[in-house]
Amino acid sequence: MAPPTLLALNSPHHTPTLSRNLNFSKSSSSPQNLLQSYTRRSAATTALATIFLAREALSNANVASAFDLRMTVPDQTVAEAEIGIKTHVQDLLNIKPLVDSQSWRDAQKALRESSAYLRQDLYTIIQAKPKNLRPQLRKLYSKLFNSVTRLDYAARSKDATTVQDCYDNMVSTLNDIFAMI
Repeated sequence: MAPPTLLALNSPHHTPTLSRNLNFSKSSSSPQNLLQSYTRRSAATTALATIFLAREALSNANVASAFDLRMTVPDQTVAEAEIGIKTHVQDLLNIKPLVDSQSWRDAQKALRESSAYLRQDLYTIIQAKPKNLRPQLRKLYSKLFNSVTRLDYAARSKDATTVQDCYDNMVSTLNDIFAMI
């Protein structure tokens, strides 16, 4: 007796999807045109499903342990960003006790939450600065968030010395940014 999967495939009621959707009668178009039509239809269906799933995944606000990659808050003014940046920098610097006590998971969560808001505020402020200052500020912005990312990875691997180095780089870069702003 053949395995059940082979029986199911050989049964007269089972028709593969491709052959079921392609009817090669003389009244229809050529098989190549039908195959292209089928391919376009399946590609369009796949694209739409991907878009809907991606939109749902990006709009899910319950993901607390992931970086938020949005750059700006819609309708955020420079004044709001300048007010918010102080509290978000303070929140970012407040991970120091968590790092010192080596509670890595809590440090990562606090780091990710505060850095996401800080990223938005800094981006808004940089965009409002004169054109000649932007390249320097963008470099510092990149350096800051590279340090944040490295700190996150070091906390994940529980490497206390790298975490401390990244934290020091982060504080130094924040001081440089505030000197320019």
